[in-house]
Amino acid sequence: MTNSSNDGPKPGKRRPEAFAIESDTDQQQAPVRRLPRAFAGEIAITPDEEDPFLGGVDAGLAPPVAEPRPNRFSFGKLAIGAFGFLLSLALGLWADQLIRDLFTRADWLGYTAMAALGIAVFALIVIIGREIAGIWRLNAVQSLKTEAEQAALERKANAAKAVVAKLENILSHRAETAKGRAALKETQDDIIDGPHLLDFAERELLTPIDRQARALILNASKRVSVVTAVSPRAVVDLAYVLFEVVRLVRAMAELYGGRPGSIGMMRLLRDVIAHLAVTGSIAVGDGLAQQVLGHGLASKLSARLGEGVINGLMTARIGIAAMDLCRPLPFRALKRPGIGDFISDLRPDLKGQA
Repeated sequence: MTNSSNDGPKPGKRRPEAFAIESDTDQQQAPVRRLPRAFAGEIAITPDEEDPFLGGVDAGLAPPVAEPRPNRFSFGKLAIGAFGFLLSLALGLWADQLIRDLFTRADWLGYTAMAALGIAVFALIVIIGREIAGIWRLNAVQSLKTEAEQAALERKANAAKAVVAKLENILSHRAETAKGRAALKETQDDIIDGPHLLDFAERELLTPIDRQARALILNASKRVSVVTAVSPRAVVDLAYVLFEVVRLVRAMAELYGGRPGSIGMMRLLRDVIAHLAVTGSIAVGDGLAQQVLGHGLASKLSARLGEGVINGLMTARIGIAAMDLCRPLPFRALKRPGIGDFISDLRPDLKGQA
């Protein structure tokens, strides 16, 4: 008898079948290579300062760059010069008549007056010479900044080398630049691109001086913030702020090689005040306090403490303007300081308070 169970496949079971297995070489396809081609038109690159994603929190607190006011003809200068010349003639006639009168009384009185007049004229000539030298140094710094901006537009290094040589001459008295001058001397023939040479000179020569300038601004701002917060009179606040501002501007000029005299200091202060007046930085109030300190923190501060912080930030802004005016090169390779760099050091820490 035949077994019927072997006649066909059992239900639920599948007969074995053959499958084609692809090799690994078939699965891995060769990468598609694209030939290089030129893009039509120009690619517009957004500068970092205009990029909204790189601006950060303190982008709105960056003050504009201060520039010196151009020296132009004015009738006020002409009137001052004419009255000064007339006053000099009057003083000369008065001294001549005085010496004649003294000679009529006694010869030794006349000779003594002539000796005193000679000493006074010699001292006046020295003072005038120092003032002219100070103004010349300030003009040299400003002209060097203009030459650096023009040299940065050229690819050749001839103009940049001339700018770097003048920069080394201005900063030769600073011991902090000795290492940078040595590095520039070793690589003076290796860099053939003008803008790269200017960037290298800025990093090597101005980095240590910029650190000292930031320290000057920060220390002056701290002193102004503390003194104006504890002083009982507004007159004391104003006098101390003026004292710190004048000292800060003079120290900044001497740091960068300017070393101005009295007339040069007046010019620098005039340019700083004119910059603050044009940019509207003098008017400060609750808006700036809330922008800098935050609404919650500003509400927790007392009136005097908040006023001290704002005065310190205003001093920092004046120091940044003085830094722009006294620095022999514009900011290219190094970051320009802003108000945000000094906020964390000036505002009080109110953590843990309700």
